[in-house]
Amino acid sequence: MDGKTRANIKPGMLVNIVLKKDQRTGILTEGIVKDLLTSAPFHHRGIKVRLEDGQIGRVQEILE
Repeated sequence: MDGKTRANIKPGMLVNIVLKKDQRTGILTEGIVKDLLTSAPFHHRGIKVRLEDGQIGRVQEILE
């Protein structure tokens, strides 16, 4: 599943996100979703989330 649709993402899920600083390189960061920060039902670059470790980025793929 991709991370562009808000309904697919729930707190506690394991995801890969791209951090703002890594957008050019596309380096992914794995973590567990704490909060969903995008309120729109869809975002073409990925739903923005906060991970449990505090990092913020856009979901690129859902791992579980």
